[in-house]
Amino acid sequence: MDFMVALPTIVKAMAMGAVPILLAALGEVFSEKAGLVNIGLEGIMAVGAFVAFAVGKVTGNLWIGLLAGMLAGVVVNLIYAFCTVTLCSDHVVTSMAINILAPAIALFGYNLFVGANPENATGAQMASLAIPGLSDLPVVGNGLFNQTPLAYLAFLLVPCVSFFFRRFRAGLSFRSVGENPQAAETLGINVVRVKYIACIICGALAAAGGAFLTICYTPIYTDGIVMGRGFIALATVIFGRWSAVGVMLASLLFGFFDGLNVALQASFQAAPVMFFKMIPYVFTIIALLFFGSKHTGPKANGKPYFRESR
Repeated sequence: MDFMVALPTIVKAMAMGAVPILLAALGEVFSEKAGLVNIGLEGIMAVGAFVAFAVGKVTGNLWIGLLAGMLAGVVVNLIYAFCTVTLCSDHVVTSMAINILAPAIALFGYNLFVGANPENATGAQMASLAIPGLSDLPVVGNGLFNQTPLAYLAFLLVPCVSFFFRRFRAGLSFRSVGENPQAAETLGINVVRVKYIACIICGALAAAGGAFLTICYTPIYTDGIVMGRGFIALATVIFGRWSAVGVMLASLLFGFFDGLNVALQASFQAAPVMFFKMIPYVFTIIALLFFGSKHTGPKANGKPYFRESR
């Protein structure tokens, strides 16, 4: 494979592959900053992908489809919020249940939606928007600056999220709740409300990541379309050290390996496809081995909060 010839293709695939991971990971940052470990991103993304696909197909408006998908993600994640925040159940067990329930709901809905009409199996796809001048840059121009509006919005969210946690009082409240919810409560912060807001934001952003797959990446929904990206997003949060900028860089790195997988498949067609598809996931495991044990995130992460305890 001539790397320089394949580089524009890799850059394009890197940017496209990074967006759904970035959106879901930013949602998880909000969740974990409030002390909630949600490994149910995979299921939320699946629901967001299907609802955005179906509503976009029916209405003919992909933005309405995106909003519907995000709303569906919020509804699903409120189940997690009720169980973990109100009932104080185990975060990991509850979110794993979401990973089982949500994709099954999405597949059931898809089977009902398509039915006997194969025309419903293909929806619309959001058009790319080239940025004049920048999209003409050699090597990286077409890949980075000829993307869908949703991709641009995903990257614009990064400085907004970073500024929110560093400069806004509400962002400091999130961080306080994630570090020491009992102390935050004594300072007048409504811990339960902050945790519910975190779940709403996480559900919306993770579902938007799933929606990207069916209205931007490809115009179809298939069972398993998320393909582990929810778990990669979790690894991205750890790899990016719970910061928005770190998460973006980690997402681009994972996206690069996804793009490399695409380029290698095109260059070595005789080799088994699944061998190259393993590359992003192998890198995820390696990243967690080196970074997962050294950084634990907010101190109250994953711990049920009992308001009466001190």
